[in-house]
Amino acid sequence: MLRMMVSRRMKVLTGLALLLALLAGCGGQQATPDVDATVAAAVAQTAAAQPAAAQPTNTPVPTDTPAPTATPEPVSMAITSLDDLEKAVVQIEAQGTFIDPEEGIQYDSAGRGTGFIIDEEGHAVTNNHVVTGAALLKVWVGGESKPRNAKILGVSECSDMAVIDIEGTGYPYLEWFGGAVRPGLDVYAAGYPLGDPEFTLTRGIVSKARADGETDWASIDSVIEHDATINPGNSGGPLVTADGKVVGINYAGSDSNQYFAIARAEALPVIARLLQDQDVDSIGINGTALVTNDSSGIWVSSVQSGSPADKAGLKAGDLIVAMEGLTLATDGTMADYCDVLRTHSPGDTLSLEVVRASTEEYLEGQVNGRPLEPSFSFAQTLGGDVAPSTSGAGGTAAPAYEYTTLTDVENAIQLEVPTTWDDTDGSTWVFDDEVVGSALSASPNYDDFLNTYDTPGVFFGASEVLTERFTVDSLLDRFKGNNDGLDCTYEGRDSYEDALYTGQYDYYSDCGDIGSTIIDLVAEPEDQSFLMWLNIQIVDDNDLDALDHLLNSFEVIGDLPSANGSTAVPTPAVAEEDIDPSWFPPTGQASVVLINDATEDITVAIADQEYAIASLDQLVITLDPGTYDYTATDPRFDPYDSTCEVEADAIYRWYSDDSDWGSCDLIWSANQ
Repeated sequence: MLRMMVSRRMKVLTGLALLLALLAGCGGQQATPDVDATVAAAVAQTAAAQPAAAQPTNTPVPTDTPAPTATPEPVSMAITSLDDLEKAVVQIEAQGTFIDPEEGIQYDSAGRGTGFIIDEEGHAVTNNHVVTGAALLKVWVGGESKPRNAKILGVSECSDMAVIDIEGTGYPYLEWFGGAVRPGLDVYAAGYPLGDPEFTLTRGIVSKARADGETDWASIDSVIEHDATINPGNSGGPLVTADGKVVGINYAGSDSNQYFAIARAEALPVIARLLQDQDVDSIGINGTALVTNDSSGIWVSSVQSGSPADKAGLKAGDLIVAMEGLTLATDGTMADYCDVLRTHSPGDTLSLEVVRASTEEYLEGQVNGRPLEPSFSFAQTLGGDVAPSTSGAGGTAAPAYEYTTLTDVENAIQLEVPTTWDDTDGSTWVFDDEVVGSALSASPNYDDFLNTYDTPGVFFGASEVLTERFTVDSLLDRFKGNNDGLDCTYEGRDSYEDALYTGQYDYYSDCGDIGSTIIDLVAEPEDQSFLMWLNIQIVDDNDLDALDHLLNSFEVIGDLPSANGSTAVPTPAVAEEDIDPSWFPPTGQASVVLINDATEDITVAIADQEYAIASLDQLVITLDPGTYDYTATDPRFDPYDSTCEVEADAIYRWYSDDSDWGSCDLIWSANQ
């Protein structure tokens, strides 16, 4: 919404009329001044200024000096008593379309609140939640029957304040109370509660001068607590003293006869900026903190047109679940959301994560940056293929998961998992009998997760070491070869991308009698400095939420064990006397022993040669020092691609069996 501040200050030019007293020619009497005489004198003065023929000179007529006129004292429009209070208190109707998390969409809805005028120009203060997102504002002043139009000058979402500009000028207004606000101070709450057009006034006292101001729609350091009754519709109205001076701005109430107002010290600095057509701690939403069984965030009831929120693509009905990576509203208040806004400048780029229930989308984007767009959601992709949850009592659906964050023993990786997946392990990742990185695992019963299809769970590993041997696809091929014995339907491979990582995933459905789902995901960062593997088993639709939670939280946060790091465990060397003499290479070369422990014959293509290795047999090949790409083929599996790096005067072992491909491991070197 383009807002323009209109000044109603007009200069009134006051001219003093010159009273010309003309003396009559006869008897020297003073003539009575009139309009005609004044006009005649003006005409005479104009004519005298023009060139003309010489005329006889007349004797000038003397004039009287006019008496000084007293300047009237300006009359203050400030309210000084409760009797006149109504003249400066307004009822505000905001019309528009809003979406309530409980009642749903409300088309062309008209909600009413209160405000109060603060100067003769018609500037009025109210609450942000009364006006933001409205298509049209109507204002009734001093009990008038006909509404006036008004426009929004500025709003503050976090302070729940707004300043509006009412058409017209010359308004009675309220001044601020200048004394100390202490418990026991008599106060009065003025306004139009419950949408009633009749002005109301209730009486009470200040019960606490500095109360907690955190609510689900505002975040204020401290507010005034009082017991002058307010109801819905009083929002934005003044809390005043007996002489009509404003103590605070009413904005919240409770069922326990505790009511709250924004104090002068909190309000005045914000109002000063709002009067300058600035928004304060705002992105342009009418928002409320919302906590559900499985999520939390800022519910968007409406969006201000043209605001940063509007430009980012936020819509009414969205739930902002994270900003700058921080999960919002976990405590049911706006505190985290407002803390993010208050620690950034208005034009800063801020990341957003949004759930749009109307389309079942998870969106990511930025305020003052990249607009929102759908993020990948396994829950959406797999939702129709996963069985509904029936694990609750009496066959009812089980309650949604709560989550906790796991970190491995190296403090290198982290993952959020359901709290009921309490069989956990954070030890290192052992791959082909070698520690290659960090790992986390979690399940209600990890052995059952590994050996059955009816228990959900996750394994997450991250490795720098494996980047020397695998790509994303070749590592996924390795795991796919291991999975060929699964009682599942292989649905195929697809791309994966999130804000941090890209990769590929394999999808297996209808696993076992229960029909569970398995996801194998391999991903890497942009610089390809490490590889990650997530193996996840999903049993019912509750696990779908867990799946998206896992994929939104897995992250490398520290240094991973590396090939030359203190935690890496290389393949144990073999004593020279224990090595088959036929394995030793010629001087300056390397030997690779290809061992096939599988029940099928395999082939290995390396260094432009293809070698066939019979089942339960082995073959020794000789290579010059260097790095070689190779492809291993077993008729039961997809081809397996990897690399083998060898040095001179060394022996390497490579093996295959019925469940796994091996790697090119050093077992002896003349240089050690």
